[in-house]
Amino acid sequence: MIGRIAGRLDYRATDHVLIDVKGVGYIVYVSERTLAGLPGPGGAAALYTDMLVREDLLQLYGFPTLQEKEWHRLLMTVQGVGARASMAILGVLGADGVSRAIALGDARSIQAAPGVGPKIAQRVVMELKTKAPAVMAMGTPLHDDNDVLEDAAPTPAAPAKRRSAPPPPTAAAHTADAMSALANLGYGPGDAAAAVAQSAADDPEADAATLIRLSLRRLAPKD
Repeated sequence: MIGRIAGRLDYRATDHVLIDVKGVGYIVYVSERTLAGLPGPGGAAALYTDMLVREDLLQLYGFPTLQEKEWHRLLMTVQGVGARASMAILGVLGADGVSRAIALGDARSIQAAPGVGPKIAQRVVMELKTKAPAVMAMGTPLHDDNDVLEDAAPTPAAPAKRRSAPPPPTAAAHTADAMSALANLGYGPGDAAAAVAQSAADDPEADAATLIRLSLRRLAPKD
């Protein structure tokens, strides 16, 4: 099973890319959102991958984060949602958007994906709502482009290079921290997920501390 690919991007199409890994080219299917975030030909690219194996088909699907890969796998467990529909949903909403939509029971957002009707959208929300908290709590680190280049073509006896500063925390990391804090305070996964999702929707730029504060306000008993 191929879980991650890192190399040089050789070719971009409308729904897939070709990544060269030490002389071997891998065709990886990606969503429009992921494609937009990838470099042009010759650039360094790294994707987490999931392999679809059928009797007459063998395809790799690529994702920028482990959280998005996990949502892809979960979406395909829903009856009527295949790889194409899953990639369409992720292409429109991204991992954070899918997390919020399912935690909030927002089937309309799921339905915004091309080819996804209201019945399937409702089924996605109903079947995956209990699984949303665990995926929302996955804070996934980003990869440094220098690390990708090293994976693609390591240079023997290369001089040690100064490491760049770590990237700032992502929205997924802030969500994960907020979810963990609420769990430590005794809140159930479902209530915590809904509160964090609503808070993130209200303030997309919120850091973990802000998400925790906003979520606690939502979870406070109403007089």
